[in-house]
Amino acid sequence: MTGALTAATATGQLIFLPLLATIAESFGWRHATWTVGAAALVVILPVALLIRDRPEDIGLRAYGSMAETAVVASTTGNPLGVAFGALARGSRSASFWLLAATFFICGASTNGLIGTHFIPACGDHGIPEVRAASLLAAMGVFDLAGTTASGWLSDRVDNRALLFVYYGLRGISLLFLPMALDASFAGLSFFAVFYGLDWIATVPPTVKLAAATFGSVRAPLFFGWIAAAHQLGAGITAFVAGLIRTQIGSYDDAFLMSGMLCLIGAGLVLTIAPALGRPKAPVPAPVGVG
Repeated sequence: MTGALTAATATGQLIFLPLLATIAESFGWRHATWTVGAAALVVILPVALLIRDRPEDIGLRAYGSMAETAVVASTTGNPLGVAFGALARGSRSASFWLLAATFFICGASTNGLIGTHFIPACGDHGIPEVRAASLLAAMGVFDLAGTTASGWLSDRVDNRALLFVYYGLRGISLLFLPMALDASFAGLSFFAVFYGLDWIATVPPTVKLAAATFGSVRAPLFFGWIAAAHQLGAGITAFVAGLIRTQIGSYDDAFLMSGMLCLIGAGLVLTIAPALGRPKAPVPAPVGVG
């Protein structure tokens, strides 16, 4: 389920990127921003108002639950205190820092780099904005398949091994990107497929590792801080890559640095406690539980 939900990001990428690029090219970036804002108000706000936190809120039992009553996390109290309390507990765990560090690298190599700078990098090589946005949308198509498959694999394969493969392949693809930009549109198309397959594929195994480390009930609290590391990596890289482009006139060094970071991340995930990487055997629901 985590893989399928995360892969929905790729669907939005597929639909919106070419549309927004066309709007920006024809009417300016402000109109593209207003389009995103309007879509958020029309779609996301109603969903946020209608969604429920727990199955019992609408009279249902959690999927696969064997208990008559659901276990509710003991996270009542001041939300700020609860959140920082989780950070204090997590900071005493080596696995927490390893997950945060690798997710920092994930953000640095996706949202902060490709998501922010891929289209300008294509423009430096004479590729129009709409065509470059179409390449990003194509990455979304392959990411839809890759991340959904990643969710399925996360229940069956050592999650550390999955992350090792994902970060390793992403690093190799980023090291290849400067050559692809210099080669041809066909080279970029190959990059879009190769990179797109694991754009967000790191999320399901990272979530599983967080649940194995901190328990499924409290895992969302700790994963929130791990996800904050992802956004921190994205923000820093968005700035640094732009600075490199301004000072040197090329994104090549930024792509190469990010590729090397991914290879480092591939090594880091192997140092997470081995027992945490192995998925537990699924417990079948009792007969009669619907």
